[in-house]
Amino acid sequence: MATLDTLAIARTLTDAGADPKLADAITAAVREAADHDDDHVTPDQFKAGLAELDARIANAETRLTWRMLGIAGLVVAVLQLLG
Repeated sequence: MATLDTLAIARTLTDAGADPKLADAITAAVREAADHDDDHVTPDQFKAGLAELDARIANAETRLTWRMLGIAGLVVAVLQLLG
């Protein structure tokens, strides 16, 4: 990552007429954005994340189906006992 000269940014803003507090706030925002410049996802990472999410959803669907079948079986058994 390239070095960011925040003092130069603040000076440029104040020289252009910005209030010093505003210049500091803008500089802080630029620094924050620059610090997170490497926080991006590649298309392959995105696809892998989607695949993992799909697998988790499928797993949850399977567990829910089996749980519902178990409950249905329990209801049938109780109804047979009562009837």
